[in-house]
Amino acid sequence: MELLHFDGLVIGILTFLIIGLFHPLVIKAEYYWGTKCWWIFLILGIGGVIASLFIESILISAICGVFAFSSFWTIKEIFEQEERVLKGWFPKNPKRKYPEQKR
Repeated sequence: MELLHFDGLVIGILTFLIIGLFHPLVIKAEYYWGTKCWWIFLILGIGGVIASLFIESILISAICGVFAFSSFWTIKEIFEQEERVLKGWFPKNPKRKYPEQKR
């Protein structure tokens, strides 16, 4: 076992879990807050980048980087999720006004 290095597998598993976490997060965030919550993911992404730059551990630094860029990707997905809702692919939040309803 001394010859085996598990860091790559741990990074892969945690990357899979982080991406899996962000998928329902996009759906819930758009449902409750719409696209106006994009800046939260920007702050999370910037925080992840800063953490990744200052953490010495390759494993933890890599995970912070994955988290950061998953947060940045979520900004794009929030806006695309609104389009999917308007197409009827996902349920609308009855307590919110959507772009088509503001006219």
